[in-house]
Amino acid sequence: MNKVKNNKAWWLVLPVFLLVAFSAVVPMMTVVNYSVQDIFDQSSRYFVGADWYRQVLQDPRLHDSLLRQFIYSGCVLLIEIPLGIAIALTMPTKGRWSSLCLIVMAIPLLIPWNVVGTIWQIFGRADIGLLGASLNQLGINYNYASNTMDAWVTVLVMDVWHWTSLVALLCYSGLRAIPDVYYQAARIDRASAWAVFRHIQLPKMKSVLLIAVMLRFMDSFMIYTEPFVLTGGGPGNATTFLSQTLTQMAVGQFDLGPAAAFSLVYFLIILLVSWLFYTAMTHADKD
Repeated sequence: MNKVKNNKAWWLVLPVFLLVAFSAVVPMMTVVNYSVQDIFDQSSRYFVGADWYRQVLQDPRLHDSLLRQFIYSGCVLLIEIPLGIAIALTMPTKGRWSSLCLIVMAIPLLIPWNVVGTIWQIFGRADIGLLGASLNQLGINYNYASNTMDAWVTVLVMDVWHWTSLVALLCYSGLRAIPDVYYQAARIDRASAWAVFRHIQLPKMKSVLLIAVMLRFMDSFMIYTEPFVLTGGGPGNATTFLSQTLTQMAVGQFDLGPAAAFSLVYFLIILLVSWLFYTAMTHADKD
């Protein structure tokens, strides 16, 4: 007996499609329109084609910010992924301590980005901050407002404190999804803890880890609020990332055409990396 397909359920998706079109597609088309025009005022606009794109791609600010961004995102991944795995492995799996650990790990994720920047801004001050004053008492000349290395380390540690919990919770969920029969077989074979991690836990966490890597890379690649509140992009341009460079161009200088071209290049970089991660995740699921 042939079944009759009913496609009326697609009407339920229509409101979501319209909302996405209004909140994403329309602004995107507006940015594309700005990126090919030289805008003087509301009535004076001139088509310039790809001139703004050529200008942006040759802008040393883009090159410096892009290099800074990749270095920062790479450092974030190299620290947060192993640390999140280690924390997840040490978290209890049963009892009250398990619930308590989950609550404690979730607390940093609930703090807004601007509040995180303000917390670390006060925490790192050499006069009243616990971290800054303690380091100076120990004889370490620490000042994130004037020293480039101190600013970099502070921004990096701030991000690790804020987002490692996300990686740990994702890894914890992956570990909890492993059937107990694998551990029973490992105990029968008298496998070491390293062998259990290498051959059971790590392969079973592959998909979760790829999601964690993708989320943390994308979020760190678009970071703006925390370093802006903490250092303002300084000292100099040491902590000025792509998002801050774009904001300075669009809001500070009001160069709408170059800023629109810059934002589209920024978007294409993120889209390319997202596609690479999606491809990796798809191949991981097939293995």
